[in-house]
Amino acid sequence: MKAMQVNDYGPASDLTLVDADKPTINADQILVQVGASGVNPVDTYIRSGSNNYTASFPHTPGNDGAGTIVEVGANVANFQIGQRVYFSRNLTGSAAEFAVCLPTHTFPLANALSFAEGACLGIPYTTAHRALFGRAHAQAGDKVLVHGATGAVGLATVQLALAAGMHVVASAGTIEGANLLRAQGVQEIIMHNQEGYLAPYQSLQNGFDVIIEMLANHNLDQDLKALAFGGTVTVIGNRGTVDINPRDLMARDAAVIGVALANAKPEELARIAKAMLPLFEKGVLKPVVRREYALNELAQAHEDVLKTGAQGNLVVVL
Repeated sequence: MKAMQVNDYGPASDLTLVDADKPTINADQILVQVGASGVNPVDTYIRSGSNNYTASFPHTPGNDGAGTIVEVGANVANFQIGQRVYFSRNLTGSAAEFAVCLPTHTFPLANALSFAEGACLGIPYTTAHRALFGRAHAQAGDKVLVHGATGAVGLATVQLALAAGMHVVASAGTIEGANLLRAQGVQEIIMHNQEGYLAPYQSLQNGFDVIIEMLANHNLDQDLKALAFGGTVTVIGNRGTVDINPRDLMARDAAVIGVALANAKPEELARIAKAMLPLFEKGVLKPVVRREYALNELAQAHEDVLKTGAQGNLVVVL
């Protein structure tokens, strides 16, 4: 089979298209013919060995993907050959024609979604749902800031929050990003590249019940000042350190909560997938695919996914 691989930690340019053996499965696994592979920042961290991530070599990148089941292990229930699925945390890498998947991290793909759209679900939508509902316990009527809303997780969060009846404020860094958010139904947009953009919200009266934070090392100190009483900052993304004043938390009885999808148990993942499936079928949730790449263009996708001004998901289509 065709696959993109690296033989050691290094830059995206080291990724090479190779002929690899088609993987085999045991009785507890599923083999999926990959229709599309999602590209997420974590894939680049694993490839480069950064942020405490490790890999074994040769390494095929890709946690997320969508495709068709071609083999089902003898001990696997509730899946069948020919079924359309999406997956995350597969065992062999989704930047390949076939991937070995675990039943605990494989879920039915809504008929309304293409494989390219399905490859956007595993990390972005599951992370967004877990951050918003599982960790922040956001509810209808809550005032929510999606801080950095034009990336894959940000857009998923916006869609979920709007569908749940929340008052959504979203931030963008470009006019194009702001237009994309308006197309999603966001009515209140702030530009996070403007000085003092959070100042109007930095009071108990105007603050947020929930802030979903994509870049905590840049924003957390100002986020804390923009919380309502009892508010919560839920940290999804971070690329460094930041100084904060704990009194900003104390004055508001506020909280900062971390979110890492790797910590989610299979039962929680199953509940999230079940909750989202009808929303995908009805078109309430709809992944935004910014760009599709061929398999041999994965290196470019790994570079693009780390650039600022993201506007949706990057997907490799096989």
